[in-house]
Amino acid sequence: MDIRKQLLKEHSKKNTALIVSFIESNPDQIVELMDIFINERYRLVQRSAWVVGDLGRSRPELIQPYIPLLIENLKKEGLHDAPKRNTMRFLQETKIDEVHWGELYDIAMQFLESKDEAVAVKAFSMTVAYNIVKNVPELKNELALVVEDLLPYGTPGIKSKGQKILSALHKL
Repeated sequence: MDIRKQLLKEHSKKNTALIVSFIESNPDQIVELMDIFINERYRLVQRSAWVVGDLGRSRPELIQPYIPLLIENLKKEGLHDAPKRNTMRFLQETKIDEVHWGELYDIAMQFLESKDEAVAVKAFSMTVAYNIVKNVPELKNELALVVEDLLPYGTPGIKSKGQKILSALHKL
């Protein structure tokens, strides 16, 4: 399968599942997918993000070697919500090496403090930051303040996630 051509055919759950299945059966094709996800233009990046996100849940070991590249990608100016959302979703569910904690925590906090960030990106960023704080408890007060600032104006999802994170922070 030519992943690039398949992504361009349609943006659907069915097509995403087809590509995920193909890569699960042909793990060497992760190289092409990640090249598209990191280096292509807007539409292909957006469509590949869904595949990366689903693959990260079904076969996280295929995505984990790319964690440094994913973190670097999150710093891109004007990055579409889809790669941010799917990257942060994956990162909240996987083990992050200590060497990446500081940089990833800073990115998560920037997303949380941004007025323009999508709700899902903020929600996943809360969990990513919290997972780091569990290992670096001296950051818990900073995260708690940022989460508390989100609650009065947050969507129901942000309020729910925020309350859960605050409750968990108080137990640390």
